[in-house]
Amino acid sequence: MSSSAWPPLDWPGMAAIPLVDVRAQYAPLIPELLDRMQSVLDAGEFILGPNVNAFEDEAARYLRVPQTIGVANGTDAIVLVLDAMGIGPGDEVICPAFTFYATAESIARRGATPVFADIDPVTLNLDPADVADRITPRTKAIMPVHLFGRPAALTELAALGIPIVEDAAQAFGSPDIARTGVASTFSFYPTKNLFGLGDGGLVAVNDEELGARVRMLRFHGSRDKVDFQFVGYNSRLDELQAAALRVFLRQLDGWTRLRREAAARYASLGLGELCELPLDQPGHVYHLFVCRSPDRDRVRAALRDAQIGTGVYYTTPLHLQPALRFLGYEAGSLPETERAARENFSVPIWAGIDARAQERVVDVVRDAAAVAAR
Repeated sequence: MSSSAWPPLDWPGMAAIPLVDVRAQYAPLIPELLDRMQSVLDAGEFILGPNVNAFEDEAARYLRVPQTIGVANGTDAIVLVLDAMGIGPGDEVICPAFTFYATAESIARRGATPVFADIDPVTLNLDPADVADRITPRTKAIMPVHLFGRPAALTELAALGIPIVEDAAQAFGSPDIARTGVASTFSFYPTKNLFGLGDGGLVAVNDEELGARVRMLRFHGSRDKVDFQFVGYNSRLDELQAAALRVFLRQLDGWTRLRREAAARYASLGLGELCELPLDQPGHVYHLFVCRSPDRDRVRAALRDAQIGTGVYYTTPLHLQPALRFLGYEAGSLPETERAARENFSVPIWAGIDARAQERVVDVVRDAAAVAAR
């Protein structure tokens, strides 16, 4: 289970533990990656070549969707879908404020209005009841985020009768995504569950016409570089990235199993006695292992002092971000979102994290909790 890259064989239990160790995952695959890179160099095809075509087919089979379209990054993936759906000025898209900025930024980039709904305090995903209250005649889509690798409540959201666009940037590998929405978008940023060696993104679609529009929009609105049907974009997945992603896609199920084992180990080690753990469900792929505690700052300080990686997320939720203040939200308008922003913190997880590292993490959190209890 432990990787060859970390920890060293003589690790005494006190070495620095990163929040995520991507190299530990790809290091055993470097010879194959080099062979794939060399084959791209030998072929001399770098834009929309055979590896992009093959990866799109392989990803579609994996996700069990009719087609996927490789694009330059996960943000472009959202913008392209919204454009292909004809969403723009005067339209509204409901999304969470407890997510990365790109979710709402992409909506605003199209000239549409992000409408923020609150989150469920347990799942940290969109609360369908709050979403229902925010639907208006101008609502053209709901954009749930499968946050930290946990699938959103797609069945309940779909029952509201509004097209679903899934922001699945953090959830590639979950069996519960990409078939409810009209489209799903993915990021291959290097820390994601399925990652590239740089930027990359993907759109999965269940509608042939929508897929055709996305495919043209990613390439200047053209099928053939001769006739241009739309004002489009230059957003293409690189051939070199596709070559690497084809290698990694074959590893993904094993990596997901290891992530889920690591999540279960934190629970068995007693971390849940010290802070609130993410509630497990079968489709959770644990992009991150995000806990909650009202005493977050003390816990994180102890982790940092012990050279253990830790992070916090969306401490200024999107509805309070300076660039989106024009939407008119005030502090207190999304109470569960704001509480999660105050309480969340992550502990290290990746595919193959060593059990000794997790034991060390839990020991440090336990010591911090003991100090707070005095």
